[in-house]
Amino acid sequence: MNFARYMALVTAAVAFATPSFSQEWKSKYPELVYAAVPAENASGVTERLAPWIAYLSKELGVKVTLRIAADYAAVIEGQRAGTIHIADYGPSSYIRAHTVSKGGVESIASLRAVDGSVGYYSVAWAKTSAPGAKLEDFKGKNLCLVDPNSTSGNNVPLFSMNKMGIDPAKFFAKVTNAGSHENAVMAVQQGTCDLAFNWWNSEEDSNLSRMARKGMVKAEDFKIVFRSDKIPGSPYAVLSGLPADLKASITKAFFDAPTKAKDAFEMLSDGKSPGFAPAPHADYLVIEELQKFVDSLRKK
Repeated sequence: MNFARYMALVTAAVAFATPSFSQEWKSKYPELVYAAVPAENASGVTERLAPWIAYLSKELGVKVTLRIAADYAAVIEGQRAGTIHIADYGPSSYIRAHTVSKGGVESIASLRAVDGSVGYYSVAWAKTSAPGAKLEDFKGKNLCLVDPNSTSGNNVPLFSMNKMGIDPAKFFAKVTNAGSHENAVMAVQQGTCDLAFNWWNSEEDSNLSRMARKGMVKAEDFKIVFRSDKIPGSPYAVLSGLPADLKASITKAFFDAPTKAKDAFEMLSDGKSPGFAPAPHADYLVIEELQKFVDSLRKK
């Protein structure tokens, strides 16, 4: 479905919602909870998302509360339990939430990259000064992964290394789950890990570039030693059981944001996206296969 047709359907859905029906959902949902999987530390999440949460509250006409999650599982469980209404996921964590909730969550949008495309990559960062130009050169070194439910920081790396014939437990001296993407990068900077997996859209749009803009690291101190095939875009998802007009209103607020709340949208996207793209569940079926592979590893 193209963008114009998608937005026409969203607009129509909102238009057909009667005022009395809208008031019905507002009385049932006087507060909506929004959570994001932790790519950065809590203060960073709060600073980046505060204007976005304020915008959504204004557009929807009800209070939207940001919940700071300790890990990916907290967001997944919150949506499964119905206590988180809107969630910002990676593809793997979205599929996990969709699976454990038996279809109780649905994706509504994904940020476009700066060139308008949808999708991103998993990369492995090492120090620029480290010997070696590719992942295979780091045998016997220490590796940092991210949260077990991270697509670019855990699942795609495990899948990719398996295709390369690499068993991380045997290939590396030590494998550590750093928790967040920021923690993984900091571990490389501090020498705890020799390389770490992370998300990457472009040289100007990655977790590393975001950290560099905050003054946490210097981008020139790092080099990429692995880049995956393209991954479907990270989806924003809502509870499937929300009233249809509420879901349509949330979706419309997302797609209207670049023009109606330019500053808030640029904070959300680091000024590196022209807007949102539709994110139908079908786009993530490939991630279901990835999830099965990762689950099979955990059973060994």
